[in-house]
Amino acid sequence: MLELRDISKTYGLNDDRKSTIVALEDINLAIEEGEFVSIIGPTGCGKSTLFETIGGLVDPTSGSVLIDDDQIDGPDPRVGMVFQDHSTFPWLSVLENIEFGLRMEGVPKDERRERAKEMIDLVGLGGFEDANPTELSGGMNQRVAIARTLVMDPDIILMDEPFGALDEQTRLILGEELLRIWRETGATILFVTHNINEAVQLSDRIAVMSARPGLFKQVVDNDIPRPRDDDTMSTEAFNDIVQRLWDELKDESKRGMEQKANENRATEEEVTMG
Repeated sequence: MLELRDISKTYGLNDDRKSTIVALEDINLAIEEGEFVSIIGPTGCGKSTLFETIGGLVDPTSGSVLIDDDQIDGPDPRVGMVFQDHSTFPWLSVLENIEFGLRMEGVPKDERRERAKEMIDLVGLGGFEDANPTELSGGMNQRVAIARTLVMDPDIILMDEPFGALDEQTRLILGEELLRIWRETGATILFVTHNINEAVQLSDRIAVMSARPGLFKQVVDNDIPRPRDDDTMSTEAFNDIVQRLWDELKDESKRGMEQKANENRATEEEVTMG
């Protein structure tokens, strides 16, 4: 189980720390083994900060992240991460990119090649082992990034807008592929997205974050039967959940836009006075 317990995060805006921004406040959530949970929220609400905190890249100001009751104080091998920017290495082949983490851990060449090839088959990149990432589309590069995470055999996969930079058609295809991979691996997935339809299509539960300071305003259960195909997305049940989420998110999005506008005005005033 992944548990977020009373997580808060405050950033100082200058060296003397007199001005601060509260990015996260009292975040609590328990995610069961094998569950698929999405997080949605307005721009600037702290979704990425929360993602980095869970991944051990950022320390919370208070609170804790626990995996099976063990507190996480930094990057943990049980947690894999996939970002919107696939960050493939252009000087390495697809196969070499996927086995890179295993190589850094000193896994023997034959073993890491075998494991990398299994992941290539799993994500549908068979035949592209020797291709250079610069020769691949954005969607194919994201498959490489997913395979590079999966090959490390994490129990929990954190995905921060992994399809955000892709066109809608590719996004839908990779969403279906991700569900297949999730079923085959049994991993726990925490998925950050701005796309409400995507969250409903993929998830067991959807957590709605408020505008800053980010906290979970609502966690919505998604009882729509799987598998969820194109026909499912046109059903009344699907649209009811989408509308419910939008009703929760709409006011927070407006509040987030107002916060950003006020911050921009304050910055302009500081520049003018300076």
